[in-house]
Amino acid sequence: MPDLSTTYLGLKLKSPLAPSSSPLMQKIDNLKRMEEAGAAAVVLHSLFEEQIVRESEGLDASLEQSTYRFAEALTFFPDLQNYNVGPDGYLEHIRKAKAAVSIPVIASLNGVSTGGWLKYAQKIQQAGADALELNMYYIAADPAQTSTQIEQMYIDLLRDIRAAVSLPIAVKLSLHFSAFANMAQRLDQAGANGLVLFNRFYQPDLDLENLKVVPNLELSTSDLLRVRLRWIALLYGRIKADLAVTGGVHTAEDVLKAMMAGAKIAMMTSALLRNGIDHIRVVRADLVKWMEEHEYVSIEQMQGSMSQKAVAQPAAFERANYMKVLQSYEESA
Repeated sequence: MPDLSTTYLGLKLKSPLAPSSSPLMQKIDNLKRMEEAGAAAVVLHSLFEEQIVRESEGLDASLEQSTYRFAEALTFFPDLQNYNVGPDGYLEHIRKAKAAVSIPVIASLNGVSTGGWLKYAQKIQQAGADALELNMYYIAADPAQTSTQIEQMYIDLLRDIRAAVSLPIAVKLSLHFSAFANMAQRLDQAGANGLVLFNRFYQPDLDLENLKVVPNLELSTSDLLRVRLRWIALLYGRIKADLAVTGGVHTAEDVLKAMMAGAKIAMMTSALLRNGIDHIRVVRADLVKWMEEHEYVSIEQMQGSMSQKAVAQPAAFERANYMKVLQSYEESA
């Protein structure tokens, strides 16, 4: 059988399949089922900055004043005292998860400012997490705030947490940077062990009957994978940090594409929410079957084989491909 093992954040994994942060992670039984189905690691649901602020400062006013600063207005949040059982409950969940499964457990912090993150990053390390994912979810809605200021905010947060813990750190990013490759390089230089591409900003909808802004969640499809493949392929071999794909991973074919572009791990969320946890077993079986049929002996053999550095036509990942696609459409019309 092909060797499915890979290395991510310095962790030796038995395959590149990892369920990522979602409500499924809140139940220990689900984590056990994921491991049994073939998951190589799990990324827990996030501990939100808003929860940490409430816990560390105890000031409702500070939260109210920041309603429009956070990625999601607080009116969209459940009661923060109970959401995800609070910061202390989150730490206990890490301990229980580590006791329940043998695969790596990656904790997740969601926010954009230092706040109480340093304290809880250290507590997460003490609770036994194998790594930490910084889920930087920020909407740059202030016209007075420059791109330079926003980028520096990300760098400063990473450096502060990097100095506070010895855990491997992955940074989960959105694509919303004017020079994304440069930002990836700066995060790499600031101490990121991995980059997770890409976070999704869940867009609100408008309720025309009740004239309200309402939360809206749409699960991903495999079509969402393309922009991730492009940037993984562009960054592979140019930075030291491991690259992970999240968003649009639903099938074994999606996993194979991610590996060939240069990813070390392929994370699934929507696929499991739509198809159930046992879908991991299906993807793994299909992955093995494809590799056997195409005579691949290992995941490592294919990683980066279709990155920009490796393909015969590297311009396909850049502007030249834009013109070629338009021309092919005209020819088929």
